[in-house]
Amino acid sequence: MTGIAYPKDLVILAADRNMEYAVKGLLTRSKAIKMKEVISDIFVYPGHDSGCLLHGADFLRPFVNQYNHALILLDHEGCGKEHKSRTALEDNIESQLADSGWHDRAAAIVIDPELENWAWSDSPHVDSVLGWEGKNPNLRSWLTTQGFLNNSQSKPIPPKKAMEEALRKVQKARSSALFLQLAQRVGIDRCTDPAFVKLRTRLMSWFPQN
Repeated sequence: MTGIAYPKDLVILAADRNMEYAVKGLLTRSKAIKMKEVISDIFVYPGHDSGCLLHGADFLRPFVNQYNHALILLDHEGCGKEHKSRTALEDNIESQLADSGWHDRAAAIVIDPELENWAWSDSPHVDSVLGWEGKNPNLRSWLTTQGFLNNSQSKPIPPKKAMEEALRKVQKARSSALFLQLAQRVGIDRCTDPAFVKLRTRLMSWFPQN
């Protein structure tokens, strides 16, 4: 860190609109994350996951003197380099960011396999947002009967298809607003996904409450 204060706190490059809305929701919960409120901007990259992986650092290069920190978020599934681990891909992106002038002020978050993995938890808010509140069977029971979930799993597999089918079952439209609502309502501590934990940890260290 250089100790320089830049005009804004955080710039984020997201792979799609769903990810943008999820991050927007999370940033409204600074107290729950244990970070201060920040001034941020979020851009959605038209090249989606593979574009963020290959060209995200170049996209963020012009902002290096405008923001204190930068984040690139993408899914592992669909990035074009699925044979590599999420951590290896994060290391590669962060190396590119460092070389482009961000040094240690930027991070990459690769979600394995995809954003929907963050949405699934045993919180009743998941049932409510996805249109399953008061349904019989309840959402988790239905996921089990459909083969998306078993007793040894905490999250359905594959998470994206499970969400699409759950929404279809109750005839609820899929939209980015669902990810905003989930991020705003589901308990922060309920998500133990490694990529989410990394995101939360970085935000806490970059923007401490006091």
